[in-house]
Amino acid sequence: MSKLSGTRRYLALFFPWLPAERFTRSAPKPPDLPLIFVEKQRGALRIASVDARAQALGLRVGMPLADARAQVGDLAIVPHDPILDHAWLDRLAQGCARYTPLVALDASDGLILDITGCSHLFDGEAGLIDDIDQRLTRLGMTLRHALGPTADAARALARYQTRPAPDEATAIRRLPVAALELDAEATTALVRAGLKTIGDLASRPMANLAARFGADAAMALRRLLGDAPSPLDPRVAPPPVATERRFAEPVASLPHATRILAELVGEAIAELAERGQGGRHFGATFFRSDGLARRIAVETGHATRDSGLVMRLFAERMDGLADPLDPGFGFDMIRLAVPRLEALGATQLKLEGGAARAVRQGAAMDELTDRLTTRLGRARVRALRPADTHIPEQAQLALPAIDAPPPMPWSAPEPGEPPLRPFYLFDPPQVIEVIAEVPDGPPHRFRWRRQAHAVRRYEGPERIAAEWWRRRDNGGLTRDYYRVEDDRGRRYWLFRHGLYDEKPDPRWYIHGVFA
Repeated sequence: MSKLSGTRRYLALFFPWLPAERFTRSAPKPPDLPLIFVEKQRGALRIASVDARAQALGLRVGMPLADARAQVGDLAIVPHDPILDHAWLDRLAQGCARYTPLVALDASDGLILDITGCSHLFDGEAGLIDDIDQRLTRLGMTLRHALGPTADAARALARYQTRPAPDEATAIRRLPVAALELDAEATTALVRAGLKTIGDLASRPMANLAARFGADAAMALRRLLGDAPSPLDPRVAPPPVATERRFAEPVASLPHATRILAELVGEAIAELAERGQGGRHFGATFFRSDGLARRIAVETGHATRDSGLVMRLFAERMDGLADPLDPGFGFDMIRLAVPRLEALGATQLKLEGGAARAVRQGAAMDELTDRLTTRLGRARVRALRPADTHIPEQAQLALPAIDAPPPMPWSAPEPGEPPLRPFYLFDPPQVIEVIAEVPDGPPHRFRWRRQAHAVRRYEGPERIAAEWWRRRDNGGLTRDYYRVEDDRGRRYWLFRHGLYDEKPDPRWYIHGVFA
């Protein structure tokens, strides 16, 4: 017999009527009839979910809607909305983060919590489960739960256990083979072979099970018994820095909650200073006494340990919320997490005058960017960043200003070296008339905006080949660029779009003017 590992503890939560209870909670008037949810499957409307009343009448998931109507005359029929169901399950998971940061979504109707080392905060596992049960019941949720030494064991017990057992090992052995959640054919074959429970399977050699029913069946059994790992995939990775406050009495005042958040920010900043790091992302979760939670996050363009800046960003975020932060009956816990860290050392000022002022101006600009991004959204505050391309008009991208600029793939010019390209380009390039000494040669004279210009000197050509994926259309032509100076000393950036062997009459354009 396999020995279950007792080093970790998992709690599985199963919501058998989650779609129905989610719908009932949000509906203006709860339906008086048995409730079913339907979706189109294989060209016909079929039941995707039911409530307790519908199941008691014999309606099952997968049944055609026509058969359900024939079996039960009066039904409340609602289109199945898995997106809303997932969003509600995610909100429940966020609320369960008050018990442990390791919360994973389990299919579309369950959660699994790694409560290792957490139960003492609630006077033991029984106290923790009782607290969860009370909060979820107040939300109108029907809950089945089970503890286990592995995530798979806890999940199977929550979903398939039908009678109590003296201990977890016995409970697992009594589970039906359906708890392995194999395909219907494999499950039926196991039952026909007389292997009806997990205990029946565990008493047989694992190699024989794998040979007859497949490696998946053997692996599922090993994971259920704890002989193979059943890793948990938390919805949110545990942050490297986190601090929290739990309250004996709920905090119903938003200003009071904000002051507590400021204290948590100060504690997190102190820990960051000890680590020689700064935060780029700060998330505050406000846990309400009714079981719901609200998370508010801010981010900065550079690593920071400025608690004042972080609180100003939180104030900007809270002021701009379309759905204001509502304490309800009060917050009984507030948690601050810093999931994104970067190294942050001391700033070395240069000796020349004005260095300190330049640092202050740069910090002020960074804070302005952070505050605008927090209030308006990262997609609405953009900055021009260099792009690694040889096509001039594509050499810059408008990216979120709060993101760090990408590394430049080219070296900086030497001091005093004139620019090889204009700082500003015409968009689109403007058509000009050019006279050249030879067809593929440099321009001799050109006319732009009804004014003639004689070329006194030129540099070029700088040939830019077309991107290979655009050579089939008109944009896929070779460009020959020239830096030219006219007889009045003005400098221009001209190019011929296409060679004479690419098109019969390539046109000339002016792409920019040198200052």
